[in-house]
Amino acid sequence: MINDKTVLGLIPARGGSKGVPRKNIRMAGGKPLLAWTIEAARESKYLDRVVLSSEDPEIMEVASRFGCEVPFVRPPELALDDTPGDAPVFHALDKLPGYHYVTLLQPTSPMRNASDIDGCIEQCEIKQANACVSVVKCQQHPYLMFLADCNFVLQRLVPEASEFSRRQDYPSVYLLNGAVYVARTEWLRQSRTFLSKESVGYEMPQGRSLDIDTEEDFRQFELNARIQAPGMTI
Repeated sequence: MINDKTVLGLIPARGGSKGVPRKNIRMAGGKPLLAWTIEAARESKYLDRVVLSSEDPEIMEVASRFGCEVPFVRPPELALDDTPGDAPVFHALDKLPGYHYVTLLQPTSPMRNASDIDGCIEQCEIKQANACVSVVKCQQHPYLMFLADCNFVLQRLVPEASEFSRRQDYPSVYLLNGAVYVARTEWLRQSRTFLSKESVGYEMPQGRSLDIDTEEDFRQFELNARIQAPGMTI
C-alpha cells in the first residue's frame, strides 16, 4: 500500500516459452528463474499481494513453493504464442478487483530488485501519473545509427543528428527494459496499455536491466547468478 492506495503485484509466467524452453522454471543460481522475481516482489514495501498468472501446473507449484499466491488458473487461450502481453493482466484484474494499482513483473527480468519495484510505484505517486514503466539508458545512441538501401548506401536514422558533433551533446535516449510496469487500474482498463503519452519512466541501471529472450541471455544471467554472493541483493 502507498498513501492508502492498494497495490497488486502480478507475475505472468506461461509454460510455452519458445526462445528458451521452460525458462520460467529453469535453474540459475540455485533456484528457478521465476523465484528471483517472486523474492524481489515479496521484499517490496508497497505490494499488498503477489500473485501468479499461469496455465502451467508445474510453474504454479514452483511459484507456491517460493511464497507466491496462485489464486486462479489462467485460461489456455490466454497463454498462446500470439496472446497480447497485457491480456493476462486484464484477466487477473477481473479475478482480483478492487486494487488501486497493478504492478506487472515479468520473470524474464530477474535482476530487478525491490527498490526498482518500489521506485516505479513511487514515481506514479510523486508525478501523479497514470502509469510508470522501467527504462534503461541506451548504450548505442540512435544518432550514431544508419539505414542502408539495397546498394548499402547509408542514410542517418535520425537526420538531425548531423547537427550534433559531440556525443556529450546528444539528448538522453532510453529503452524499455521490461522489468517493471505500474498503472492505476481504472485508467489501465480504459487505456488498455501501460505505455501511452500519459506514462512516465523510471530509470534502472544497465546491470539490472537484463531481459531474457534467448539462450545467450540466459547464459549471461547464469554467469551473474553464479558470481552473486549468497544473501546479497542484486
